[in-house]
Amino acid sequence: MKEYNKILVVINPTTDHQAALDRAIDLAAKNNAEITAFLSIFDFSYEMTSILSSHEREAMRQGVIDQRTEWLKNLIKQTNHSGLTINIEVIWHNRPFESVINYAISEHCDLIVKSTHNHDKLKAVIFTPTDWHLMRKAPMPVLLVKEHDWPVKGKILCAVNVAAEDENQQNLNGKIIQHAKGLAENFSAEIHLVNGYPGTPVNLAIELPDFDANAYNDNVRMQHEQRVQYLAETYDIPLNNCHVQEGLPEDVIPDLATSLDAELVILGTVGRTGFSAALIGNTAEHVIDSLSCDLLALKPDGFKSPLAE
Repeated sequence: MKEYNKILVVINPTTDHQAALDRAIDLAAKNNAEITAFLSIFDFSYEMTSILSSHEREAMRQGVIDQRTEWLKNLIKQTNHSGLTINIEVIWHNRPFESVINYAISEHCDLIVKSTHNHDKLKAVIFTPTDWHLMRKAPMPVLLVKEHDWPVKGKILCAVNVAAEDENQQNLNGKIIQHAKGLAENFSAEIHLVNGYPGTPVNLAIELPDFDANAYNDNVRMQHEQRVQYLAETYDIPLNNCHVQEGLPEDVIPDLATSLDAELVILGTVGRTGFSAALIGNTAEHVIDSLSCDLLALKPDGFKSPLAE
């Protein structure tokens, strides 16, 4: 796992309790990393004040920035970050996800940490949340934090995709497990692998009377089990910690995370954008609202953010 030397924390301006900052401090303490507390603010009413000159509007914006900077300084003073460097960056920007990603790229940050919560699913289709933009477009890992502690000897759940045998997917599976091993070493955690496989297509059973649905299902399950076990043996993970279950990943992963009482789920996201992403979404996006624990989303090696093009 690549060490987290520079961690960017997205600050929630609506609350004094910053779960993402607390988590970043825990991670930074293990790596002696530098933290930047990042706050993106915008008030459209300041841009619509036509009776003010551009200089006056800029002064008003700077006044808000200064006010929020002082608020953030006081908030950081209340945290237990002894020995760690926490920088503060407050900017005026009308698209928070763009400001976060652009800053993370320009400052060569190794990780973005942001607190999250359940989204209204209808709104999520029409108005894509910042969380989804970060998962799709940030080239570095994105850790989405919920109200769930990371105790010593906790559990990390790696969601691996063994349905595809292409090299890119295999590399992404390896990247997921390597990140998990690094975190497990730092937090004395236990690693589990999870994989969901599709059940027998109903139309096949209907259209082909001689089709043996049970044999088909057993064969698919066996193939997935063998591939997951191969990953486990490759990365020295106990076979008892391999979980292969029938169902969609967005159902299997949250259910297992709950039953294991996992602290963290790690998975890969392909970063699909555009209209197809709005309609279909990624597994990570389907999973996030169903998890009661943290989610770490990783991109494949070589991924280029559309904001950097």
